[in-house]
Amino acid sequence: MSDESTSAKSENPYSTLLTILGAGVALALVIFAIGYVTKSDSGSGGGGGGAAGAVTADISLSEFAIDGNLTVPPGAALKITNNGTMVHNLHVENGPQTKDLQPGDSETLDISSLAVGDYKVFCAIPGHQAAGMEATLKVQEGADVKAQNGAHTGANPDYAKLDSDMINTFKPFVDALTSGVPNTKGIGAQELQPVMDPDGYKRFDITAAITKWETEPGKTVDAWTYNGTVPGPTIHVQAGDKVRVHLINKLPLGTDMHIHGVKLPNDMDGVSPVTQELVPSGGEFNYDFTAEGTAVGMYHPHAHGYSAIPNGMAGALFIDEQTLIPRGKTVSGVTVPADVKPVIDNIMVLNDAGNIGLALNGKSFPGTTAYSMKVGDWGVMHYYNEGLQIHPMHLHQFPQLVFAEDGIALEQPYFVDTLMVAPGERYSVMWQASKPGVWVWHCHILTHAERDAGMFGMVTAVSVS
Repeated sequence: MSDESTSAKSENPYSTLLTILGAGVALALVIFAIGYVTKSDSGSGGGGGGAAGAVTADISLSEFAIDGNLTVPPGAALKITNNGTMVHNLHVENGPQTKDLQPGDSETLDISSLAVGDYKVFCAIPGHQAAGMEATLKVQEGADVKAQNGAHTGANPDYAKLDSDMINTFKPFVDALTSGVPNTKGIGAQELQPVMDPDGYKRFDITAAITKWETEPGKTVDAWTYNGTVPGPTIHVQAGDKVRVHLINKLPLGTDMHIHGVKLPNDMDGVSPVTQELVPSGGEFNYDFTAEGTAVGMYHPHAHGYSAIPNGMAGALFIDEQTLIPRGKTVSGVTVPADVKPVIDNIMVLNDAGNIGLALNGKSFPGTTAYSMKVGDWGVMHYYNEGLQIHPMHLHQFPQLVFAEDGIALEQPYFVDTLMVAPGERYSVMWQASKPGVWVWHCHILTHAERDAGMFGMVTAVSVS
């Protein structure tokens, strides 16, 4: 470098700084321009936009529906807007999907890769698809995205069809109630009888496998089951019994069994790899323990539980649960007879996700089981929430006497009209059938019990004669 240039820089100490700042501003302008062009070309959101000039169809997500322009030409893009009050998303089955959208958010989803044909689209938030957020997207040559209205959507819904759809959903349920013949195949939660082993243990054989299960008339899914049913078989033992739950794994992956709400030694807690190794596909494992106290327990996998349990894999295990009933006790002016013999003594497993969806004991209305009683009878129900959401359970007309929580007897039982049951909780309730009629029993999150196509999901009834 020459002495002259060195001297010039010495005379102007800010020249280097100005040069750097100038270059930085120029670079920032270039980056901004590139970003602006990219945003303009690709649309908003993680799904990306369609090609320049592509038709954009508007899709609305809400509780619990997917509405809008569902017939589009090839190469289109979808502008997905969450017009609801909770988080939603939109998945094209085996195709592109949006991120989870907060209320009011939008995202443009590029579907230009989809060939002409029909595609299932749905919200993948647990429970939302079963509540009605499923539709058919048609990619069709020459399709016009202007003003597409369905029978239940748009500016002019078919109100008569809404009425008929609602009423018609009751017929299969009423027919099954009248005839006493279930309208779906398979009944869960049946009592399992033990085998006495030579060492004095009561052995209950439980096989984990993926099997076909009919959740509602005409709808069969690949359920994850114990002994082929949802819920799995119910186990009854008494305090002091030596109990052996013999797990046989016929799943395609490893599993374990956590017996929730029952006192166990640590090595029987069923949490691999903490207390045991995974039971491999084709393997077996014995859960041995001595029954203590009382319990309204449940058994389910811990490993892969996030998918196996919503898909149906759970069952009940009781220890002397009859001693929990508050016989002879007076609560809010109502006395439970000292010699009460409930005509119903059952479990009600609540589910809301996976292959089973919104269901009671693995069945969705109208496939759910109705209960029959006579005036004056008492019933007992043990709620088990094996789902991902809280469920307020409401029995019409008959207040529910809550007498145990998680298998622990309450010193002060109490009556409720609607009982909130959170995931993992068990509540034991009883009621007296005081009036004749058919009384509906359902989750009071309304979209867990009704949709545009009619009644569904977490609904059953008590018939009192």
